[in-house]
Amino acid sequence: MLEFLSLIIGTTRAAVRGRNQLILENLLLRQQLQVALRPRRHLSLQPRDRLFWVLVWRILPDWRRYLLFVRPETVIRWHRGGWRRYWAWRSRTRLGRPRLSSEVRLLITRMAGENPLWGTERIRGELLKLGLVVSARSIRRYRRRQPARPPSLAWRTFLHNEIAGIWAVDLLVVQTLTFKTLYVLFFIEHARRHLVHFNVTEHPTVAWVWQQLLNATPDGKQPRFLVHDRDGVYGVDFDAQMRRLGIRGIRTPVMAPKANAVAERMVGTFRRECLDHLIVLNEPQLRSVLSEFVAYYNRDRPHRSLALRTPEVTGRRQAGRLVCRPILGGLHHSYEWAA
Repeated sequence: MLEFLSLIIGTTRAAVRGRNQLILENLLLRQQLQVALRPRRHLSLQPRDRLFWVLVWRILPDWRRYLLFVRPETVIRWHRGGWRRYWAWRSRTRLGRPRLSSEVRLLITRMAGENPLWGTERIRGELLKLGLVVSARSIRRYRRRQPARPPSLAWRTFLHNEIAGIWAVDLLVVQTLTFKTLYVLFFIEHARRHLVHFNVTEHPTVAWVWQQLLNATPDGKQPRFLVHDRDGVYGVDFDAQMRRLGIRGIRTPVMAPKANAVAERMVGTFRRECLDHLIVLNEPQLRSVLSEFVAYYNRDRPHRSLALRTPEVTGRRQAGRLVCRPILGGLHHSYEWAA
């Protein structure tokens, strides 16, 4: 009987109320009906539902009449909780380094995308060339994660005492498309990791290797020590001949590649950053490719052992237009400021 009387009274009141008030009441009841019809076992309130009723509480004086699924005190508690969270967010203390600018973040993403062979330290060195000091942690945050690389090899003997006068020499074997074998002989300077000279041949001989040493040491520019392995291509008199030039040969022990770690690491660099990503057709093509890579390696490639500097010291600009120069058809890129 009471429910019937309540229905009669509600119908009478609806007949005398204005159209706008009826639309508003219908809206509030429909919102609660949508919450009740959600496919959940228990009443499921989402943040947007709480925000809706907090706004209704602020703008509608008689909002309590239309609220059915929670108590009015609950809506007030929602508002107070939201207010506390808002001011906690506004008052938060930002610790640590200043955030990177959007331009630097985009540049890190660009370098990582255009150079899939580069790791965090390589990108950090390239940014350092541009005068941008960015931590390794920040770079890792804005680039796609790459598999960890194996630790680099290093030979500690002689490096602290005579590093400025030490070179290393080694041979690199390359297979062509037609299954021919080519040999790359290179000389690398320990102190600056500078590639002094290289050449390619299909038939390395003792005379050819000796001629390459002479080509690598013009006008008295020569090392005090030259580290080499026990490959027969050097010949039995290689060290004796070098002594006539004032160079002392350092012959590595048997089966000890770590004794010539700088050259062995350079062999890996040739493969990982160049030769593993192309098919060699013939000797002229290999010489052309390596010429471009060696020029990039000496002038533009940052090196960890040099505190992310390049083997050849170049002047830096920190203003102007950023220029990107592709290397080997886009396998690598060099970035610098142009006037």
